[in-house]
Amino acid sequence: MSLNKAMIIGNLGADPEVRYTQSGTAVGNLRIATNEKWTDKSGQRQERTEWHRVVVFGKTAENCSKYLKKGRQVYVEGRIQTNEWQDKEGNKRYTTEIVATNVTFLSGSGGGGDYSSSDDDFSEGSSHNHERPQVESNYDQSFNDDEIPF
Repeated sequence: MSLNKAMIIGNLGADPEVRYTQSGTAVGNLRIATNEKWTDKSGQRQERTEWHRVVVFGKTAENCSKYLKKGRQVYVEGRIQTNEWQDKEGNKRYTTEIVATNVTFLSGSGGGGDYSSSDDDFSEGSSHNHERPQVESNYDQSFNDDEIPF
């Protein structure tokens, strides 16, 4: 038995980027920062920021693009995936990312409600009046990676 699951809460370091495959599937990229704070042995406060690449598909990607902005806090669940590619000089490179299965929009800069995109539900913060978009997070990954234009 094995388990490949990632769960992070962090802030967007940039506005989401969304592109479309030739077949019309939305593919979104999120850059999310998580922070760790601790006190070292000498009593000095330390902080480290870890940056995460997150990929979202379908309606979830479109809703991320529509409702999320730099600085906004999100909760992401997904699986870790590493892709191999070649740079311009022909060297092998690797990119590790989280392929999201669930993105929940938390409070943070940019205002708005607490939006959640999960398997079958979409919830809004009760104190906010926003249009209720349709959310699909059971993304279809049946397309070939070569269709992604980036």
